Amino acid sequence: MFSKILIANRGEIACRVIRTARKMGVHTVAVYSDADAKSLHVEMADEAVHIGPSPVGESYLRGDRIVAAALSTGTQAIHPGYGFLSENPDFVDQVVAAGLTFIGPSAASIRAMGLKDAAKRLMEKAGVPVVPGYHGEAQEIVLLASKAREIGYPVLIKARAGGGGKGMRRVEHPDDFSEALSSARREAKAAFGDDRVLVEKYVDKPRHIEVQVFGDNFGNAVHLYERDCSAQRRHQKVIEEAPAPGMTPALRKAMTEAAVKAAKAIGYSGAGTIEFIVDASQGLKPDRFWFMEMNTRLQVEHPVTEMVTGTDLVEWQLRVASGEKLPKTQSEIALSGHALEARIYAEDAAKGFLPATGTLHHLKFPEAACEGATMRVETGVRAGDAISPYYDPMIAKLVVHAKDRQAALEALGAALSRTEIAGSTVNTGFLAALAADPDFCAGDVDTGLIGRHQAALTGVALPTGEIVSAAALAASGAAALPPSNDPWSSLSGYAHFHGVARRTRLKFGEADILAKVSVRPDGRFQVALDAPYDSTNSHDFRAAPRLARWPGHITVFEGAVGYTFAVTDPLARSDDAAAASGSLRAPMPGLVKLVRVAKGDAVIKGQPLLILEAMKMEHTIAAPHDAVVAEIAAEGAQVTDGTVLVRFVEEQSAQTAAAGR
Repeated sequence: MFSKILIANRGEIACRVIRTARKMGVHTVAVYSDADAKSLHVEMADEAVHIGPSPVGESYLRGDRIVAAALSTGTQAIHPGYGFLSENPDFVDQVVAAGLTFIGPSAASIRAMGLKDAAKRLMEKAGVPVVPGYHGEAQEIVLLASKAREIGYPVLIKARAGGGGKGMRRVEHPDDFSEALSSARREAKAAFGDDRVLVEKYVDKPRHIEVQVFGDNFGNAVHLYERDCSAQRRHQKVIEEAPAPGMTPALRKAMTEAAVKAAKAIGYSGAGTIEFIVDASQGLKPDRFWFMEMNTRLQVEHPVTEMVTGTDLVEWQLRVASGEKLPKTQSEIALSGHALEARIYAEDAAKGFLPATGTLHHLKFPEAACEGATMRVETGVRAGDAISPYYDPMIAKLVVHAKDRQAALEALGAALSRTEIAGSTVNTGFLAALAADPDFCAGDVDTGLIGRHQAALTGVALPTGEIVSAAALAASGAAALPPSNDPWSSLSGYAHFHGVARRTRLKFGEADILAKVSVRPDGRFQVALDAPYDSTNSHDFRAAPRLARWPGHITVFEGAVGYTFAVTDPLARSDDAAAASGSLRAPMPGLVKLVRVAKGDAVIKGQPLLILEAMKMEHTIAAPHDAVVAEIAAEGAQVTDGTVLVRFVEEQSAQTAAAGR
């Protein structure tokens, strides 16, 4: 076994590899760009090496720098993770030429499966079923159009290189073929530097089912059953599961045998995935599945396979790469229960799944799934980390396992409803809606399901009056009891002759919200909202909805959805009001922590006058204009909302006082 490995990746998968390596007693070396200098994977690794600026082309795609980092730290092998250089055969050649071990397949295996058309020709020779279509080298438009007519419309034009839906066009009619081909070629050229395409029969109700395979350097190959990845948006996977819902014994036997046959055809070693497209229009049948492509690496969704087979695929990778045989034979690999993985992204599902950025000011996952289920969270970020525009905006993978699919769906919904993320727009609400979708729950899923139900899945209801009231209560600071030695002041609802009231302003989207918070003698709070809510609600703050405060905002969590309100800065409003008056009033209840000036002092605009401690934070109260202090609150005084903190000498008296000085 290796004593030290380098991980040529970042984020969640780098952390995942480090955890297994640590369990096996293998030391790890991380690499990082400028943007990742303080990231979680760097903190977790035993050593870390800087490899360049933030753009991937200057860091994580620089194979020469990664190999140099491995050599300089005395590592024996490089784990590529997924993405970046994981399926780049030239990088594998670099690693091997440097005398290091690549923890993955050979460069020859990657090249054999790297281009879709060549891979499909190879699979045809090996007896693996492939989608009816044209996979040849000739690319003349007349020939391609002719092949499309032979196949029968609708057809799918696909770039032969790359993936992720780029360079892919569905064509319904011969008259549209030429324009669709030109568009697909332009996109493929821009994305992969290769504008060659293949043409295939379009499957009406396609299911994306893949088989996890594993080979070693002794000619052995096994499968670890199938995963269903049909729940996709823009050809990107959203929720993956194992086993595939509705899978029949006959189809599983045919599909897994074909997958192992494909792996053996190229002498495959390491973890790999054989992806199939299945025509589910008439149910799952053993003669209605076809090879699409092979991913010659560990998949993002590998945890669901680990949970239903009780294996650690990263451990298997390290053992096989170090020269060991496969840890288990086919007969020793059993399937148990059902697992689901939801990919949590910083993205705006309501705006076409546009990627989002921001700082994760609040990040909290449930400690466990519901009773009868197990859960794991795969992440590479912590609270306070930023979602960078340079990399994939994945925040975490939430994975659950239970005795059957229904129990796993319930566990996933429960876990998503207790996940709290604030500081960036995220897709947890969309994921929860998908997990509860009637068709998805029934297992009637295909790659078009999200597109058909997108409006219902991505729509978010406006916050209720209760949610707005909870945000207003938090923003007002009324529920935060400031420390005090005065037993009367420590009573949140106490006042001599009337209840304490505070006004606060919020903004939700483009809507401005004005709220009045009153504290009742029994310790409960009454929140009155102006239009569009026009309601009065009584709330016990000890039972208020879950929420998170972060700079300038309040996020209230209702199930898997987070409603974020911008909070108008009360100190800024106080300054504006003071600029037109002769006093400064407390914008919220608090404790006068420190007084920096005295009666009679001449002060200038912006000069700190005192420190007010409120809502567990210190706020500096500054002079709104040049003036002379006529009166100032005493240090240690407990003040309520609207209490005069500083009174200034009238302008004429101030000028006289200033002249006298």
